[in-house]
Amino acid sequence: MPILLPENPEFASAAERAVWRELVDQLPPSAAILAGQRITEGGEEVEADLVVLWPGMGLAVIEVKGGTVSVVDGEWRQADRSGSHLLLRSPLDQAQRAKHAILRYLDGATSRPVGRAVHLAALPYTELPVGWRVPEAPRRLIIDGTDLPRIAERIVAALNTEARQGHGPLDELQRDVLVKRLRTTQHAIRNQQLLADALEDESNELTREQERAISLLRFQHRAQIVGGAGSGKTHLAMIKARTLAREGFRTALLCYSRGLARHFELQAATWPAEERPAYVGLFHDLPVRWGAEDFEAFDGPPTVYYEEHLPARLAEVAAAQSADELFDAIVVDEAQDFSDTWWDALLPCLRDPEAGVLFVFTDEHQTVFDREGRAPITLNPFPLDENLRNTRAIARSFAPLTALEQRPRLDEGLPVRFIPSTAEEAVSAADDLVEELLDEGWAPGDIALITTLHRHPEQVARIEAGGYDVYWDEFFAGDDVFYGHVLNIKGLERRVVILAVNGFRTDERAAQLLYVGLSRARSLLVVVADPGDIWDAGGAEVWEQLGGSA
Repeated sequence: MPILLPENPEFASAAERAVWRELVDQLPPSAAILAGQRITEGGEEVEADLVVLWPGMGLAVIEVKGGTVSVVDGEWRQADRSGSHLLLRSPLDQAQRAKHAILRYLDGATSRPVGRAVHLAALPYTELPVGWRVPEAPRRLIIDGTDLPRIAERIVAALNTEARQGHGPLDELQRDVLVKRLRTTQHAIRNQQLLADALEDESNELTREQERAISLLRFQHRAQIVGGAGSGKTHLAMIKARTLAREGFRTALLCYSRGLARHFELQAATWPAEERPAYVGLFHDLPVRWGAEDFEAFDGPPTVYYEEHLPARLAEVAAAQSADELFDAIVVDEAQDFSDTWWDALLPCLRDPEAGVLFVFTDEHQTVFDREGRAPITLNPFPLDENLRNTRAIARSFAPLTALEQRPRLDEGLPVRFIPSTAEEAVSAADDLVEELLDEGWAPGDIALITTLHRHPEQVARIEAGGYDVYWDEFFAGDDVFYGHVLNIKGLERRVVILAVNGFRTDERAAQLLYVGLSRARSLLVVVADPGDIWDAGGAEVWEQLGGSA
């Protein structure tokens, strides 16, 4: 029997179950079959009904359609017990779209290209007519009911004739890597859907209160919302972008951090199409999307490319866009990361740079990058003064670092733990604590270990192995311990955080970095640090909160 993922899928239709069973019967033990594989790109979700990874052969993406499928006057139709329905996309087009999304994701996440890959449509309850002639759907790529008993042969034939040229077939090692990557993304999407459901739950009164707060600004075209860590800024930024899209505004939702941008993409994919912003993601990806050169084509250091060149190019490429491509509204989260030149580049992306809608969400005490900027908004900022993320014990640890006093809404929770260590030994000591926490009963996916200076070796290894998308999908999948840095975890959280204070790059930013690190945990915070570093970065009040719990 081949490898089945999951072992007992919940199929959307009897047709998918029928094709699955034939694949299980016909494919060799070395092959893997994935059901309901999802990929998220740019805030849109693409689903492949079935994916086959077959060592020695290649990858096949199969779109399954039940009922009787036909083409009438160039239109694809599906007839079942409820009647005849027009299909907006042909089954083969759906399979091809899913295949390309999967290949883009996997080719960017692995050191070896996937190689041979093909897309097919399976119509298990349809018998295609003799002499089938549909230009966009060649018969060799469609498996009808008469083909099911030899579906494995049809996959092999398609791979031999249709697969990408110049690449060899999969081997078993590559199969294992690809399966891990795809299932990690699947778990990340599943968790984001569960989060979306939780945020929709009417019993989530804390979130509802925050949404009522943002509704007070519904008649403002420009507003700045300020709040400390845990005040719900990121959730409100998503709500505002979603609301604007639903009201007919062509909207962009963006930020500077890769992890936060991936969170936006995964969440936006759970929203109805009419509520999905036109652009979701990184500020720096927008100019590339509109035609600016990527880093490989730039002759200069990364710092110059991202800090100066791309923002300048954004203004240029925005000027060349048609009005249809520009935005009615822009929502920026973690806006304290943006410099003045970035704001100058962003305004031309609005159809009306002077009066277009601009909402920014910011916490000036999380200014951890060496750049200064101020959003072009003249109204007084709107404050969020409640902490919805952290227990009271955790909130007290960073309260002296916040400019705006916050009222924690959660219970006291577990006491903060402080483990004395030198900066040089902080990471090693934190590694030991991971094992202790696992022994205490915390799940691996509950725990994040984050550093303040040099990245953890495991973080470096994971990014090098899979790239940034896979790295962040591992975070959202929540299957394993996450290793990160305070610079890239802003806006995100985990139940348990081990903060390894292994130094600070500059004294000027030390307090902000410490603030971000202390505020990421929801349930348990463990700080591994030299007491002198805590005193120097956070002052006597922070040390009193942390040292008193040692």
